[in-house]
Amino acid sequence: MSKKDNGVALILSYLNEKNRPYSAQDVFCNLQKQHGLGKTAVVKAMEQLALEGKIKEKMYGKQKIYFADQGQFTEVNDADLKAMDSQISELGTQVQSISHSCRQLDAELKELNSSLTTEEMISEIQELKTECSVYRARLEKIKAATNHVTPEEKEKVYKERGVYVKEWKKRKRLASDMISAILEGYPKSKKQFLEEVGVETDEDCKVVVPST
Repeated sequence: MSKKDNGVALILSYLNEKNRPYSAQDVFCNLQKQHGLGKTAVVKAMEQLALEGKIKEKMYGKQKIYFADQGQFTEVNDADLKAMDSQISELGTQVQSISHSCRQLDAELKELNSSLTTEEMISEIQELKTECSVYRARLEKIKAATNHVTPEEKEKVYKERGVYVKEWKKRKRLASDMISAILEGYPKSKKQFLEEVGVETDEDCKVVVPST
């Protein structure tokens, strides 16, 4: 775009290409960022093009609307319009298909990006092998130990525990019966009685008798 041209040729080409109505503000907003046109230059260029008859101008209220001169375009018959509609429909279907493919590829790309690289997988495998070796060594050490508890010894411990738990429950029941008998003629509360004789219950020690 030359300084002398001041954007006239660019705006004319833009309006002919888009072939739709625009205000000067619309054209300024659409072309300013890419071509650096000022608003004043855009307004003057469009007014000049309208005066020269290269574009059309109409007033809508207080706003001027500009559009390409339709006389320069070849007339389109019904058959051509139907063909264009068919082509648009076909292109729309292609766009949808391509968009769907793009979404699938994007999903695959995200999955690949979140996966380990070959180098990372090799490193991970090596770490797992090292970890397995450590556990294997620990297992061999445990197998080689001589202080294992035999099933017979384990059974003996459980039986002794059962005897002790049973005796615990028996003595607790006897103690509870004795205290209840005493409290029948005792003028104070059970809590005061226990404090006076210095008795600590399982509950005081936060101990629960095992079920078995």
